[in-house]
Amino acid sequence: MSFRKVNIIIWVLAVVLFLLVLHHNFLSLSSLLKNDVSDSGIVGLQPIDFVASAHQHPVSERQEEIPVVIAASEDRLGGTIAAINSVHQNTRSSVMFYIVTFNSTADHLRSWLNSGSLKSIRYKIVNFDTKLLEGKVKQDPDQGESMKPLTFARFYLPILVPSAKKAIYMDDDVIVQGDILALYNTPLKPGHAAAFSEDCDSASTKVIIRGAGNQYNYIGYLDYKKERIRKLSMKASTCSFNPGVFVANLTEWKRQNVTNQLEKWMKLNVEEGLYSRTLAGSITTPPLLIVFYQQHSTIDPMWNVRHLGSSAGKRYSPQFVKAAKLLHWNGHFKPWGRTASYADVWEKWYIPDPTGKFSLIRRHMDTSNIK
Repeated sequence: MSFRKVNIIIWVLAVVLFLLVLHHNFLSLSSLLKNDVSDSGIVGLQPIDFVASAHQHPVSERQEEIPVVIAASEDRLGGTIAAINSVHQNTRSSVMFYIVTFNSTADHLRSWLNSGSLKSIRYKIVNFDTKLLEGKVKQDPDQGESMKPLTFARFYLPILVPSAKKAIYMDDDVIVQGDILALYNTPLKPGHAAAFSEDCDSASTKVIIRGAGNQYNYIGYLDYKKERIRKLSMKASTCSFNPGVFVANLTEWKRQNVTNQLEKWMKLNVEEGLYSRTLAGSITTPPLLIVFYQQHSTIDPMWNVRHLGSSAGKRYSPQFVKAAKLLHWNGHFKPWGRTASYADVWEKWYIPDPTGKFSLIRRHMDTSNIK
């Protein structure tokens, strides 16, 4: 009798032990799944909120979602809104906007996005912590806008969009006139992590630029007097590309550790001053040029028609501007300011700020109307 009792006790203990092990494994699996869906894999990029509203157009369940990453700076917020609206209104595809900003701007941005025609867009707001850039950027007052922290968000795409295999990045000074699906479907060659619009071959350059000198070559961005640059054996005459709009293969980006490579060259520039003293464009361009030297695909030039933010933009014909798939006001003059070319075209996509904090700066001047 006592032997049976011992057996029963042993059996009960075995069952309890089995249940404890099962419970532990379940908790471990839950933890793993939570980690898998988290998009805060690096300190400094934390999701603020997520809105997945119903899209205004019927979307096929099989259709791939298009991730679009864009920065939202408080003083340029109207640009971000116009860019998002232009993408949204010109496609029937399912688009998810990943909007990178600061905590201090999030409420303002959210109130704008929840007004009017933008209510139906799907978006995620991600906070950018400037600690990410410590030791990687040295302050240079001459760089102005290009030194602002959010301009470096494009370096962290796989962390911003952790579950996507492919994504589009675009600056906040653009408007889209074509279907974003066409840009998303840009073919990338095997082994290429991104596709850019090259400066020498761009439609913009062919139409308006003459005698640009080194402005569109590697030597316009990198200091070839520095030994570290010379050791890379990159031809100084190599055509540069514009990083304001690009398509990224995030699987390949992660495989090649592109973000780590970019951070490496940022740190080396702080230590050794590797960028050209007469930098031809954004401070984000030099490390991208190094990492993607002869290792990038190209997008259709009409998907980055630029220079509208400089005096050169005035040379475009209304017909050319109308035909462009994406217009880019890179340069000093922004379309929400006084003197940008074709600001009236941009303004068609602008939605007034419901809080009244952001307003357009305008003056009486003749503008080219596109009909």
